[in-house]
Amino acid sequence: MLAAAGIGWTLYNRLDGNIRTDDATARDLKDYENERPHRATGEAENILLLGSDSRRGGNSAYGHDEGGQRSDTAILLHIAADRRSATGVSIPRDLMVGIPACTDPDGGRGEPRFGQFNSAFQSGGAACTIRTVETLTGLRVDHHLVVDFTGFKSLVDTVGGVEVCLPGAVHDRDAKLELPAGRQTLGGEDALGYVRARHGLGNGSDTDRMSRQQEFLGSLVKKVRSNGVLLNPAKLYPVLHSATSALTADAGLDSLGELYELARGVRNIPEDRVRFLTVPRQSYRLDRNRDELTQPEAGRLFAQLRADRPVRIGGRPGENAGADGRDGDGGTTAESGGSTPRASGSPDHKDRNQAGAGAVRPSVPAGGESPAPDGGERPGDPAPVYRGTTAARDVCRT
Repeated sequence: MLAAAGIGWTLYNRLDGNIRTDDATARDLKDYENERPHRATGEAENILLLGSDSRRGGNSAYGHDEGGQRSDTAILLHIAADRRSATGVSIPRDLMVGIPACTDPDGGRGEPRFGQFNSAFQSGGAACTIRTVETLTGLRVDHHLVVDFTGFKSLVDTVGGVEVCLPGAVHDRDAKLELPAGRQTLGGEDALGYVRARHGLGNGSDTDRMSRQQEFLGSLVKKVRSNGVLLNPAKLYPVLHSATSALTADAGLDSLGELYELARGVRNIPEDRVRFLTVPRQSYRLDRNRDELTQPEAGRLFAQLRADRPVRIGGRPGENAGADGRDGDGGTTAESGGSTPRASGSPDHKDRNQAGAGAVRPSVPAGGESPAPDGGERPGDPAPVYRGTTAARDVCRT
């Protein structure tokens, strides 16, 4: 018994020590506490998941290190207070938003500005990204987790790969992908290329890439649950080892005990109530290669999350609404703002990490648009349906 306890304690400490604590972000956020939204009442939680595109260290194989990093992926995960649903909202990297005054890497304080969402991470790190999300949504970010390329691959390999479905064969040199059509299970390296690829899959837009990321996450959730990982210590340890080695977390999620409590709290959420969608947006009116929020749909979504109300999902995440604004399941869709197609879905949409000088000029005061003019839905309004996916969806469903 003593030997078993000793081994258990050693393993626990090894896992606990894997997690890197982001103390710098906590210090930065403390300086701006009076400007942040109030914490939600009850036990609802908002966790910001950030995928770093840093090329440093083990990530150098994916490109040249230009001395900085951006939030290649940003998903705001809302976990309901009753732990009966979870909603992950993707925020496009190209979304034009109000970025508040943030502390830069040299310790100086920048000015509020209107710019591309993923530039907040580069100029002010996770703290600036968190405050940008809070300004955009009116939601308090309770915790954040940052994962890099190497950590993502390790996690996928540890769970034995994740199932995807391809409508056609893929030959993409840039993403280093050579995949056949149809249902298949991807290991870590191919999975990373699959969720990052732009030009070899779909229509080449960031919209299409976010849809794949959402479907991949749903499939990952399904894989972990189907394997009984959360209930089997022998399976759980290697998954936790990969996950903790991949993470940089705030002080509220930087221990194995805290991560376990989070996993325990959400493990009983039905797969069809683990939902993923993209914030309602459309082509930015001054630059069709950028995005802006579609209102009032975006404001209503944020209001639902602030009120801890379930979000309805219908249709596939990459579909366009028809002329009547209906989605594939017959519900009113609220992603593309009616029948207006997104410019980024067109073949000539380009992805630039940052707008060129003078290419985009703010059409609103510095600090950006308010989340919603009146806080969301009015009495009697039908609950909107947003295009997205769930962990219950079959990856090959058409």
